[in-house]
Amino acid sequence: MCKFNLKVPAFSPDDPDIWFALLETQFDNFGITEDSIKFNNVVSNIDIIHAKAVKDIIVNPPEHNRYLKIKSELIKRLTASHEKKVCQLLTHEELGDRKPSQFLRHLQDLAGPNVPEEFLKSIWSNRLPRSIQTVLACQTSESLEQLAELADRVQEIAAPPNVAATSASCNAPGPSSSTSSEIAELKRMVECLTIKLDEHTRQSRCTERSGPRRRRSSSRSASRSASRYRMYPICWYHETFGSRAHKCLKPCDYKESGNATSNPH
Repeated sequence: MCKFNLKVPAFSPDDPDIWFALLETQFDNFGITEDSIKFNNVVSNIDIIHAKAVKDIIVNPPEHNRYLKIKSELIKRLTASHEKKVCQLLTHEELGDRKPSQFLRHLQDLAGPNVPEEFLKSIWSNRLPRSIQTVLACQTSESLEQLAELADRVQEIAAPPNVAATSASCNAPGPSSSTSSEIAELKRMVECLTIKLDEHTRQSRCTERSGPRRRRSSSRSASRSASRYRMYPICWYHETFGSRAHKCLKPCDYKESGNATSNPH
């Protein structure tokens, strides 16, 4: 039986597709076409842990197309397991001291090409500070890369004072005029959102306060008029000034013909 000195790379469970592509290059270089030889090379070059993923095929291989069978099943089963582990890993990642764009690239490296972008975007944005999330929520038409650049700028604006002081002490060139204008615009957006929130809060408080104040005022006036009328049927103005009174507290029983005090001539 002919032996082949194949240079098979170490098996990669994180990306079995590329491993099989490299293995098949070796098959082509040595002119290997026999199905059983290909199958045996796969079995002899994967470790016991990952061989368990296709134990049923190794123990009871099909009569025909053994190589294609173990290749397709190994890729399918390991890929599904890898995606599950990646999702669990991504949900525990935090921003830390990285820029938002650096954090996004880190998540993309962990996720690989098979994790949907929307799922990755949701995890990334939910790990950012609330101030950055507020700005990004208004940008519905931007791509993920554009959102990452915007998040970096917002983070620079919201940087703690000691960080800004440290940066100022360095002999680095100042920001360009275009960068300065972008930072100013971002700052304006954040300030506008803050002002609108404050105005809404003040209006709500004023509405709550104004209602009870008007009711207390009208209630106090009505109770006073009723009690005064029972004690003094004629109001103080008509009692004091008679027909010369310019004001009257209602109800009042003053009648000019009977209650008015006659003026001396």
